[in-house]
Amino acid sequence: MSADLAPVIAAGTRWLLTAFPPAPGAFSGVLAEAQARQAVTLAAALRYPTPLDAQLLHLLGPGGSSGLDWLTGADHGTDADAEWRTWVDETVVSWAACLLATPALAVDAHRFVDRGQAGELTRLTHPGDHEHDAAPLLRHPDLLEPVAALHRSQLMERLDNDSAALG
Repeated sequence: MSADLAPVIAAGTRWLLTAFPPAPGAFSGVLAEAQARQAVTLAAALRYPTPLDAQLLHLLGPGGSSGLDWLTGADHGTDADAEWRTWVDETVVSWAACLLATPALAVDAHRFVDRGQAGELTRLTHPGDHEHDAAPLLRHPDLLEPVAALHRSQLMERLDNDSAALG
């Protein structure tokens, strides 16, 4: 994964875990974070597939979390360390929500990115009982739907275009 995308991946992962907290316990927290990070990493690789895309992201900025916060009803006006929220990319988080809600979509999406760029995605693409138990909110399609619906059509268009290019 390009180091240029690291701040967006970290912020997107943190936003998802803040909005959809894991089950209690350290083990659940680690498993939920792994799933969120894998989803955001794959979404970022799809959204910014080239080094030029990543450079443009840094030039223009990712947009921040204010729209997502408003959508989910989060009040972060008193968040002392809110600077990380400026690195949240709404489209990446929306695509990650789609991938978390539908593991089969994550499997399909993984075919279109460089394996080295996206890394290992087993917890995302083939979640077991432990993954579901650790992140019941993060894996719940109905809870993720408002976020996933924001940019699902763009994700599906991207995957359709990539599929057509391979075919």
